[in-house]
Amino acid sequence: MKIQIINGPNLNLLGVREPGVYGSESFLSYLEVLKKQYPDIELSYYQSNVEGEIINKIHEVGFSFDGIILNAGGYTHTSVAIHDAIKAVNTPVVEVHISNVHAREDYRHLSLITSVCKGVIAGFGLDSYRLAVEAIIK
Repeated sequence: MKIQIINGPNLNLLGVREPGVYGSESFLSYLEVLKKQYPDIELSYYQSNVEGEIINKIHEVGFSFDGIILNAGGYTHTSVAIHDAIKAVNTPVVEVHISNVHAREDYRHLSLITSVCKGVIAGFGLDSYRLAVEAIIK
């Protein structure tokens, strides 16, 4: 089984950016833990601050991987283009958020990608990614 994790803008700063909201662990550190929990699953990781690069990655893996875990960051609330990219591929996408976006600013309550994702996991810190892996496995 192959799962692609895609993180969007500013998520390269996990561990140093707003630790009260996003925690103090880097994503690369967490990814190593996740890979040890799922040794039989090929977990690939990609991060970009650029919308078009995220779309290119969705296109690249969207017909050959078993699942995509996508934390589109701020693009969640603004990107029709990422919505369209998800809709165009066959691979199921699970939308992930580290924080509970519904307990934050009003503009974070709207997701332009939810309607084309298999499901949404939010508010469980980095463990949201593990929950998304479990959702794809099942």
